[in-house]
Amino acid sequence: MNLFVLGIILFVLIYLGLVWFARASKKKIAQFLKKTAIIVSLILAILLIVGGRFLFSLPLIAIILSSLKLKGFTAFQILQLWRLLQYLRSTGRFSYGSSQTNPSSAITVDESYKILGLKRGCSKEEVMQAANKLQKKIHPDLNRDINTERISQLVNEAKENIIKTDFA
Repeated sequence: MNLFVLGIILFVLIYLGLVWFARASKKKIAQFLKKTAIIVSLILAILLIVGGRFLFSLPLIAIILSSLKLKGFTAFQILQLWRLLQYLRSTGRFSYGSSQTNPSSAITVDESYKILGLKRGCSKEEVMQAANKLQKKIHPDLNRDINTERISQLVNEAKENIIKTDFA
């Protein structure tokens, strides 16, 4: 219903705009286009000033991740991986440029399920399949040109944590 009403409103606006365009002089049209261009530019500038950090962070991270040759990731999976890295980074379990050899590995069971993209109540086979599927995409031996060792360790820790707590 909402799409129907929106379609009618859009049709009426386009119709009124075309009627005005047909009846207006060249000078009025030129002035209208100039004013519209200025207003749109100002709105876009304000939008980029206020939300530029957020608007550009996801597309750039998607381009960066896809250029790292992580084979088989869809855009949705790239978004999930980015959110997972942000969550792990905010909890102090992952840092991009650190030289830690043995970072904190106190992953909770809930975090383990989030890492593997599973929900509680799944079977042990589903846990193994999810971990293996992720490892096939991010394992350091398959992605030699980037450093995915810590992410691979987190996936293994998550799998082991779920198996120890829920299937012991």
